[in-house]
Amino acid sequence: MAEIRVDHLHKAFGDFNAVRDSSFAVGNGEFFCLLGPSGCGKTTTLRMIAGLELPSSGRILLGGEDVTFRRAAERDIAFVFQLFALYPHLTAYGNIAFPLRATNEKRNVVDRRVREVAKALRIDGLLDKRPSALSGGDMQRVAIGRALVRRPKALLMDEPMGALDAKLREEMRAELKHIHIENEATTVYVTHDQVEAMAMADRIAIMNDGVLQQVGLPSDVYQYPVNLFVAQFVGSPIMNVANGAIRPGDGCTNVVLGEGDAVQRFPVELFQRVAERAAEGRHGEDKLAIGVRPEAVLVAHQPADGYFPAEAHIIERLGPHDIVDLKFGTQLFRSRTASGYVKKAGDAVWARLDEKQTHFFDRRTGESLRIRL
Repeated sequence: MAEIRVDHLHKAFGDFNAVRDSSFAVGNGEFFCLLGPSGCGKTTTLRMIAGLELPSSGRILLGGEDVTFRRAAERDIAFVFQLFALYPHLTAYGNIAFPLRATNEKRNVVDRRVREVAKALRIDGLLDKRPSALSGGDMQRVAIGRALVRRPKALLMDEPMGALDAKLREEMRAELKHIHIENEATTVYVTHDQVEAMAMADRIAIMNDGVLQQVGLPSDVYQYPVNLFVAQFVGSPIMNVANGAIRPGDGCTNVVLGEGDAVQRFPVELFQRVAERAAEGRHGEDKLAIGVRPEAVLVAHQPADGYFPAEAHIIERLGPHDIVDLKFGTQLFRSRTASGYVKKAGDAVWARLDEKQTHFFDRRTGESLRIRL
């Protein structure tokens, strides 16, 4: 296994810049996710690491060696594609064994390694079957086995669960994490599904429009997003965001949502901290976007200090918890509550924002002011 380092990587197709000045490192044995919407440049980045695309500029290092312009066959990297791409005329055994046979490995070595990988992937009872007789999940395991049997320096996966149904995707997430732990393979995994990334990754790199937005632990990108894009791309349901303003109050800072639809009392030091960090040294009190995740929108049945009146608009019953859309004035915020806490749409409730989980962004640039109280 080996570290992968990407240094100021750039890829242009004519006038279109698919990847723009990306730099990150994947540690030895790390499970690293490239996360972003379709067309953001994550697959192009993966293909450049694999040697299937040549960068316009920048460097790629594998185990400390510069492999930027080496052919894919010279990089000792295995690639698992979104579509399984199995050989239909070969059995599962033949598909997994193919890379070893192509390099003229001894028959006993091929047999031993194929059976070791098949046992780890729990498909040792399916080795005599052809792809047409396998389920989607089993075909995916065979494709992964074909990649792992070579014992490559790194394993690259391009949305390998994109063709699976929801239940099978959930099972495969656990399987892939188990396989990673068992094999300790340096892995770069591309996905647009933030649930997959949060569930499996040791670290996540979030991309948008060819630009790397943030790299960090799953907990960091969730709790400390660097901008509005990351804040609303990571998390389900997405973060509530409203235009807002802050005003100095009597021993407090008043946080105004929308056009005065709700006013929340925050600690007095908030106003000064915004003044210090806002663009051009201004208070920025009229140039803020205020973000709060659904679990940080607190709901009560009775009025209490700091709570403002709201109306339950739509309720999604999800079993262990509910997602309740709260309407106050022109604003609509989503809250996560205990199951059945709000009985029906139209009920009057009271709500407030948890000040320790409220985020403040510059409305013009989208950048976080990095203020946590």
